[in-house]
Amino acid sequence: MRRLVLSCLLLATATVPAAADFPCDELWAERNATYKDAGYCFKTQRAIRAFGNAGCRYDDIADVPLSAKQRSDIADIQRQERSHNCPK
Repeated sequence: MRRLVLSCLLLATATVPAAADFPCDELWAERNATYKDAGYCFKTQRAIRAFGNAGCRYDDIADVPLSAKQRSDIADIQRQERSHNCPK
């Protein structure tokens, strides 16, 4: 189900990505979906368009309550983003 949601978000928020951009867009969406689920208030227009800020509770990303598993997953995603040279 989460993959379906992420795919829909990518289609709704991006122009047709180049093949090289797709892994970056997918990783970005997966990482930020975790923050959205935890109540983060996004600051970039891209993230606000994709996820919105309805119901957000945390302005500072350091304050977002994440489990050890979620933090590990985000760290893995960030490593993958670096390996693909994704934009920050």
